[in-house]
Amino acid sequence: MIQTVLIFLLIFFVIVMGHEFGHFLLAKVNGIRVNEFAIGMGPKITHFKRGETDYVLRLLPLGGACMFEGENGLDAKEGGAEKGNFQNASVWVRISTVAAGPVFNFVLAFLFAVMVAGYAGVDLPVLGDVIAGSAAEAAGMQAGDRITRFNGKVRIAREIQLEMGLNRNGDPVTVEYVRDGETYRTVLTPQYDEAEGRYLVGFYNYAQYAEAKGLNLLRYGWYQLRFCMKNSVMSVVALVQGKLTKDDVAGPVGMAQIVNEVVEETAPGGVLLVFMNMVNLAMLLSVSLGVMNLLPLPALDGGRLLFLLLEVIRGKPIPPDKEGVIHFAGFVLLMILMVFVLFNDIQRILR
Repeated sequence: MIQTVLIFLLIFFVIVMGHEFGHFLLAKVNGIRVNEFAIGMGPKITHFKRGETDYVLRLLPLGGACMFEGENGLDAKEGGAEKGNFQNASVWVRISTVAAGPVFNFVLAFLFAVMVAGYAGVDLPVLGDVIAGSAAEAAGMQAGDRITRFNGKVRIAREIQLEMGLNRNGDPVTVEYVRDGETYRTVLTPQYDEAEGRYLVGFYNYAQYAEAKGLNLLRYGWYQLRFCMKNSVMSVVALVQGKLTKDDVAGPVGMAQIVNEVVEETAPGGVLLVFMNMVNLAMLLSVSLGVMNLLPLPALDGGRLLFLLLEVIRGKPIPPDKEGVIHFAGFVLLMILMVFVLFNDIQRILR
């Protein structure tokens, strides 16, 4: 168990560090003073100061913070030119500084994706066979068909699995595939499979694995990253639409449990297999952190970007003190949500 906790904390440290470093780097490049660079939340475990910045490690693995001078608007000097004050930087500098956190999460995830592709290759969407009596068989699909669209464009087989995993109502799907150089298009109506407990279109063994070498390493790494981003976005949409429940959401405790399960399942395969699965998990979490932070909600990077875009449109900023109050209220609600997710994780484990 100690091993699981240490691995989880290492993954958390790396992805949060990447996010906050994005903010930190753009702030420094643009002359914005960074008062605190923190990993974790809650009470301080340890800290040290270099120059103007206090580097802090906090107790709870619930996120991090890169605190800029004047960021909350309470100490901004309207019309002033205080050196290093976030509010006095140009709007485009502030936009780039706020956006850099999620962007760096995606960059970090891409590096992880290239590592995964180099180790495991990629699962290309090529049909191995069709299930007898299925919608795919009725549409005339055959083994060897290379699937290019499954509602949207697909590059790897897992995108099909994702689409079907979120298809809880048996909605028809539009499929395009290539056979002998010719492109075909059909609409498949999924059929409910009692044994599987979900809707299926009848694809069987639809992942053809290919090695990633040379330039394909970057291309297949991009496919992996693209899937992770699509997975995160579609999951958020499905949660809002009610297609997912609270049990489909995991916080730090749930993430630690997933790490433990992956370690136990892959341990017989050796240290390298365990390590690469942790890299794969870090890739997923880094993308999820980037996507979640871009949601246009107060206290998140997306909420801050929304205010900055309103400033671009209006030609003048929202009063910093009022914006600060809104973000503080959002932060309180975010903390309440985190507590709810934490207790939900614990309840799920104890069931």
